[in-house]
Amino acid sequence: MSESKAIRIADVKYTGNHTLRLRWENGKTMAVDLRELVSRLRGLKPLRELSVFARAEKGEGGHSLVWPGDLDMGADRLWEIALEQNGRADAAAFIRWRWRHGLSLTDAAEALGISRRQVAYYASGDESVPRYILLACKGWEAERDAAAA
Repeated sequence: MSESKAIRIADVKYTGNHTLRLRWENGKTMAVDLRELVSRLRGLKPLRELSVFARAEKGEGGHSLVWPGDLDMGADRLWEIALEQNGRADAAAFIRWRWRHGLSLTDAAEALGISRRQVAYYASGDESVPRYILLACKGWEAERDAAAA
């Protein structure tokens, strides 16, 4: 499975109270509660009205969700939130590390000394990210920061 497929939305369904059920192109389906995000971010203020929020639709190519009034949210961020809210904080932390450093699957694999396929499994949420891999991410980051200083 390609990484880009893992973070594309196939379908969205409003389930009530700022919660959506998202089906992803990779076949996974997860609920995402956006209540906290909508209440915190001023740019999403129109979505505080449930009648507006309930009108969420899949954006072009499944790369986002869109609402009336030119509001949208990227599939990658929604994927991260969905993983975290559905008990996969390990996968969300791993994804954030990769995105923070602009690492492709191949680059992340080389940085950690593991296979590209294993990185893809971690990024897709198909396999738990072991603690030692998350620690290796922090170590890689610390070495990189020290080298840049």
